[in-house]
Amino acid sequence: MLKFPEGFLWGTATSTTQIEGHIQNEWTDLVARDGRTCHLACDSYHRYKEDIEWMKRLHVSSYRVGIEWSRLQSRPYGALNAKELARYRDQLDGLNAAGIVPMVVLHHFSNPNWLNEKGGWVNPAAVPAFVDYVTSLVGALRDNVRIWNTFNEPDTYACCGYLISQFPPLKHCRFRAYRRAIRHMAEAHHRSCQVIREKGSPLGPVEVGFSKNWTWFQAHSAFWPWDRLAAELSHRLFNSIVIRQFLGENGLRGSTFLGLNYYGRVRFKHLRPLVPTFGFSADELAKLGVSCDDMLERHPDGLEETVRYLHRRYKLPIYLTEHGSSSLNEDFRERDLKENLAALHRAILEGADVRGFYYWSLLDNFEWQFGYSKKFGLVAVDFDSQSLPRTMKHLGTVYSGICRENGFRRMPETNGLTLGSRVQAARF
Repeated sequence: MLKFPEGFLWGTATSTTQIEGHIQNEWTDLVARDGRTCHLACDSYHRYKEDIEWMKRLHVSSYRVGIEWSRLQSRPYGALNAKELARYRDQLDGLNAAGIVPMVVLHHFSNPNWLNEKGGWVNPAAVPAFVDYVTSLVGALRDNVRIWNTFNEPDTYACCGYLISQFPPLKHCRFRAYRRAIRHMAEAHHRSCQVIREKGSPLGPVEVGFSKNWTWFQAHSAFWPWDRLAAELSHRLFNSIVIRQFLGENGLRGSTFLGLNYYGRVRFKHLRPLVPTFGFSADELAKLGVSCDDMLERHPDGLEETVRYLHRRYKLPIYLTEHGSSSLNEDFRERDLKENLAALHRAILEGADVRGFYYWSLLDNFEWQFGYSKKFGLVAVDFDSQSLPRTMKHLGTVYSGICRENGFRRMPETNGLTLGSRVQAARF
């Protein structure tokens, strides 16, 4: 058995736009690649109590849950919407009553439309507007929440919105806008951390941080210098620059923890990323020795190295706030989960202070530009049925056992058919 530390939080995660439905932000009218929208999503706006029951069946001890800014402030510096605030408070009360610790995410790829109309996070005016919102919200919910997560994957938000035109506002190669958005979100994070820590919580010591998506970039072959350069530049642009903006040089700019989202790696071959989302078929990737789910190459040992590096570098407690796989093959997903948890366990044994793990995601949901075609859920949702019925997947049953036992039995050897090779060397 691989046992995790006593008090380790086993959780799952979602975001508002992806599950709630009935939402008004920049995603409302965007038609995804599958021809669908987020208008109804999983209808968790009305069914959050049912979703809590699914979490109880999963035996999770924490839930990384979003609160939608656009629901609560209809104008900058306006009073919070009392009806929507009461609904979120009821959801948080239900989680706490079930013994499920909420980690509240304040920004997960969506903004009020009035902010988007002013240029979104490229505009420095977004910073004081967000801090005003956070001040009001934390004051209202301090009795319900003690763990706050200010921004989820600011790098993904800014990259997809301003570099590769996948998220609103659908801009392409706007590098200056990308850097400005990251800088403004980092400033909002620093100021929000101060507010949250000053407000405190009667539930216990307040924790606050942000979630950084960390992708392992490499060249497929060390003999191709342009691929090595592409990997190095990608690492600097999407990993190094972002985390330094948010944590500074010493990691003491207000954060009490670091949230880490880790899915796998991207390797370059002739400057093309070897992932399905860039047009490579499963057969092509298999011939190149690349093991992928529907989106990224699996690389568990990269998780171990990343956790060790980030803990050594910033000396902050770490929550693994997202990991998951999108695949219809539940055996593949089980192996992916257990191999990545084994890598996380090794990092803990080597001294990394890791406090919890959150599987992405609780439900199959609206997966941004891909719509409903990507299936990350522990619980399946039938989007072809008007009633959106939920059913437990095999992986949900597996994860429930892990949460209940605070660990799991080692996976058997697979004669080399693992999801990632051991890392020989790493550069950060």
